[in-house]
Amino acid sequence: MAQTFVLKTLLDFASAHSLRGYPGDCAKLHGHNWKIEVQVSGTQLNDIGMVIDFKEIKRHAKEVVKELDHTFLNDHPHFQEVNPTAENIAVYLFRAIEARIASPEVRMHSITVWENDRNCVTYSE
Repeated sequence: MAQTFVLKTLLDFASAHSLRGYPGDCAKLHGHNWKIEVQVSGTQLNDIGMVIDFKEIKRHAKEVVKELDHTFLNDHPHFQEVNPTAENIAVYLFRAIEARIASPEVRMHSITVWENDRNCVTYSE
């Protein structure tokens, strides 16, 4: 059986959004302190015994999250047509981070987006 390593790093950001078409309070402007769990995977270790340095994962993830931090998500170009639900935010973050981090040795495994301490969504491809 082949070995697989899954590495996880955590980061957070704050932003506001309103959910278009939602039949309740979330249609109104409101904010979250989002927590993001980024997981990448690989099967091979490099010469010093790592799949990838955690610092590199976090650097790429921070570049993407910086675009969303302290913004109104509905104004972001991606979310002008796509409703900024936790699910759609997870897809956006997964693909944007994957574009920066993917290599033959490392790939995105999954991303979990927490909108509060009790509600989250995990996305993978």
